[in-house]
Amino acid sequence: MSNELKNSFGEVIYAYTRAQALEDGVLVDVSETAREAGFKIPVAVTRAIWDQCIEWTDKDTDNQTIQDEAGRLWDVLSMLMFAIKRDRSGTDRLVYQLAVIPRDGKSHSPKRIKLKSCIYGGDKSEPVITIMLPNED
Repeated sequence: MSNELKNSFGEVIYAYTRAQALEDGVLVDVSETAREAGFKIPVAVTRAIWDQCIEWTDKDTDNQTIQDEAGRLWDVLSMLMFAIKRDRSGTDRLVYQLAVIPRDGKSHSPKRIKLKSCIYGGDKSEPVITIMLPNED
């Protein structure tokens, strides 16, 4: 930590790294599929995004409609890629829409929801992307 930051804020008491969040399951690494979708840097989704927008079990198919995790993940990533290509703001955050069938045991039709993507420095200051719900940080 630079002396200027240390003088302003004091010593770091505790830091929770991206690597720890991935290990704990707070973040889910989707970089392999993201590369196939055209991303050149690591991409992770929050557990909430995974649970609500990507995960899909055989029980979900039995109760609701035919879906699969690979397709749902592809939707999350491809819609972000489209939003990035359209965006001209130059900011590190981007809110975009996704049509997704909720995992609620009854829905058969997609609902539009908003997702937020942030690009920032990872544990070693390398660029990384995290996709989350709009109320998450």
